[in-house]
Parts: sequence; structure tokens; C-alpha cells
Amino acid sequence: MTGLSPETLAWLETTGFTVKDEALWRAALTHGSMGEKKDYERLEFLGDRVLGLSIAQWLFDRSEAPEGKLAQRLNAIVSREMCAGVARGIGLAEHIRISKQARADGGRDSDNILGDVMESLLGAQFVENGFEEARKLVHLLWRPALESGAGERKHPKSALQEWAAGNRRAPPEYEVIDRSGPDHAAQFTVRVKVHKVGEAEATAGSKGEAEKAAAAAFMEKYA
Repeated sequence: MTGLSPETLAWLETTGFTVKDEALWRAALTHGSMGEKKDYERLEFLGDRVLGLSIAQWLFDRSEAPEGKLAQRLNAIVSREMCAGVARGIGLAEHIRISKQARADGGRDSDNILGDVMESLLGAQFVENGFEEARKLVHLLWRPALESGAGERKHPKSALQEWAAGNRRAPPEYEVIDRSGPDHAAQFTVRVKVHKVGEAEATAGSKGEAEKAAAAAFMEKYA
């Protein structure tokens, strides 16, 4: 079988994707655990760039902010966490083609998998319909994030770094103290400490997100 189920095809079209080659979109929704020749990884690579350029253009056109502020917002809006949130908002999880074992391990609710498949769908939209149509869809699906001011606040790790420097403290030190779960649904626990001040811990679905959450927890506790 190389096509899509009627339910998934209808969902894609209702969401705003334009489907021509069903085999391409089937691959975009297929996790590597299925063991099939084509999965979402190559399309995710492409979709990541489509998303980044679409958001960068949106920010550039609508803001006179300096490069640093633009980059700060861009990083927040295209983050894995944000992509996963958009995926949940459109009901993507139930259409991901994933093995029974990976599904039992929580793969369909993994930020990493949801974010990757979200980007792979943008890659498929670009391949079939060109950048302009992909860009329009990004603006539609990411509009709540774009209009909410996401990323306008400083990244917690940057805020902690500056706080430590401003208070003449040693730079923050991050350490992964626990990693659990299978690769596709891993959980990382990170501890951040500042010498002679204290420490904080947080757990998330990626090392980066755990570091971010730990920094935020530290700032709330000590700053």
C-alpha cells in the first residue's frame, strides 16, 4: 500500500495541506519504527528549513527589532516544543504511522516525534506546492504563536548567564543527571548549579528543553 487512509487524506486537506502524490505524504507521516523504506526523516530535514525561513521572513517584515531580538523570537517560535504544540493543536498524533511498540512507549505524545512529523509535513507541502504555499500554511498554523509574542522574553539560559555575570558569580554549570525511556520518547533530567549560590533541576523530552526548564527554575528560586 502506498496511499493514505480516507480519514488521513481528509484531515490533511481540511488542515490546509494540498495532497497530490499520496506516497510522499505517507512517508511524511511514517516513523522509522515501521521499518519501511521511506519515512519522515528526509522531509523533516527540508521542512525545518522551510519553517525557519517562513518565520524569519514574517519577523523581518513586521518588526524593526535588531538582529539579536529577531533571532531570540525565531528560536522560540521554531523550537521543538512549539512545533509539537502546533502538531497537537491540529490533531496530528492519531495520523502518525508508528509501530505498536513505539506507540506503547508514548511515541505519539513525544515532543521530538510530533515536532519532527510536523516539519516533515511542511517539507511535503514545499515539495508538492512550492515555497509560497508552504509559507502561507506556516503563517496560518503558527499564527497564535506569532501573535502571542512568543520569544519576546529572553531565553532562560541567557537570562541566567547574564544574572550570574552581573552578580560576579561563576558561569552556570549544566549536567544531565538522568536519562530514561526509549530513544524516541526519552526523558532527560538536568541539574544546573552556580557556585556558592545553589542548584535546580528539571525534566523534559530533550536535553535542551531540560536545560531551559532548569535555568528557569533556578531563576525563580534564587534571582
